[in-house]
Amino acid sequence: MVDAARNQTVADVMNPDPVTATPSETVRGVAERLEAAGVGAVVVVDEIRRPIGIMTERDLLRFAASGADGEVAKVGEWMTEDPGLIGVDVAAAKAFDKLAAAKYRHIPAVDSDGALQGIVSLRRLTQLAQLQPVTSPGHLEAPKGLEGVIVADTTVGDVRGQEGFYHYRQYSATDLARSRSIEDIWHLMFRGHLPTAPESAAFTDEYRALRVIPDSVAAVLPSIATASTPFVPLDALRTAVSLFGQVQGFRPWLDTDAETLRHEAMQICSVIPSLSMALYRLSRGEQPVTPHAELGYAANYLYMQNGQVPAANEAYGVEKYLISTIDHGFNASTFTGRVITSTGADIGAAVTGAIGALSGPLHGGAPSRALDMLDEIGTPERADAWVRNAVANGDRIMGFGHRVYKTDDPRSLLLREVAREMGGPRLELAVEVEHTVIDVLAELKPGRQLYTNVEFYAGVVMEECGLPPELFTPTFAASRAIGWCANILEQASDNRIIRPSANYVGPPPPQPVPPTEG
Repeated sequence: MVDAARNQTVADVMNPDPVTATPSETVRGVAERLEAAGVGAVVVVDEIRRPIGIMTERDLLRFAASGADGEVAKVGEWMTEDPGLIGVDVAAAKAFDKLAAAKYRHIPAVDSDGALQGIVSLRRLTQLAQLQPVTSPGHLEAPKGLEGVIVADTTVGDVRGQEGFYHYRQYSATDLARSRSIEDIWHLMFRGHLPTAPESAAFTDEYRALRVIPDSVAAVLPSIATASTPFVPLDALRTAVSLFGQVQGFRPWLDTDAETLRHEAMQICSVIPSLSMALYRLSRGEQPVTPHAELGYAANYLYMQNGQVPAANEAYGVEKYLISTIDHGFNASTFTGRVITSTGADIGAAVTGAIGALSGPLHGGAPSRALDMLDEIGTPERADAWVRNAVANGDRIMGFGHRVYKTDDPRSLLLREVAREMGGPRLELAVEVEHTVIDVLAELKPGRQLYTNVEFYAGVVMEECGLPPELFTPTFAASRAIGWCANILEQASDNRIIRPSANYVGPPPPQPVPPTEG
């Protein structure tokens, strides 16, 4: 089986009977055909069956967002043109490289005359890659950082960077943030559906009972909070979560049942905000504030900071931020949590590892650094000169750009709405800087577009809600823990240990072992 996989060509791995369409067909008709066939792409062909485009679920999502009439709009107007082609006699490994480089999920396969013979999917090639032996010189190579490589099936959510869209389960994440509480979305992530009113009440009662820090953990928190100078909130939280898992007696999930694992996920997500705020207060020489029995998730989070019930608009702002950051695809910390879970480890270990990944400067976000930039600019009148100087020097502009989104980050759009609703001294400056960056880049760097990411307006919102900069990333962790645990539960429900291969590039082995010197 392995030898056969190693020598596969495109003809061996393609679907030889792809769904096709012509550019003059209606979008509605093609969408129905795609759904009926249960495939992810339709190849658009000319009159002699040469591929001229492809229509995928992503194209249909873009079409749906436009509000156009599917009975009138033509496929040729909405398809992805020039989808890339590959010959049927090409090695399957080359098809994998081509798809990964183009960030496509499907590619039409053609004969020497350019006529359509089939379609190749990235999922099929990924399955083929799993057959390659670790020592095989012919194994399929993934791009650095696994960018664009599909490593699992998921129902938790997805990010579609080209469209500026992401979702939790089947619902737009920003629509959920505008219309539902974080408790309802937490229920969605753990239970798979939005709750009814009775379900929501029961879920809220369940998690509120789990917010109090166990005495044996609380006794150690002062030592954790003062163990390093300066106090690093996320490092302290990582240590406290590991301790909490040990005290609670979490065991490898392979030795428990699904409902026990879900309860442990509820415990860890419920207590993380309490741990974060307790550690923060202890680092300042203050005693922790016990969770408020009647406040919701966001309001209680702010309450534990200073013992005062927050204003409604402050709880509202924090809740919208928390909802917007619950999950975001297979990012580094989520993937870390799933890798650890795939070994059968306990949920405390998986969440501790995810926090460790989040602590990295390339992943944990920079809301406070975006605020530092706004402080440096000072006033709206200084924005143009500051931005021009930064662009001329090649300096990084904090809060702008994202590895996935090639258009507006929907989280930033949501938080900009929230910032406008809340007002505050930062808003005018932030809006002016955003417009200035876009205008200056259009003038000085034509073709290079930068859009605000989630960190830019997140800092503005959280500061207006009364959170100090040192709590920004722990607040991120308090929401992302829900997404981590949803992914952990999913990984455990259909597990295969995650064990990729590496491409050895050192000196050819075996080399003779040199004698001991001297």
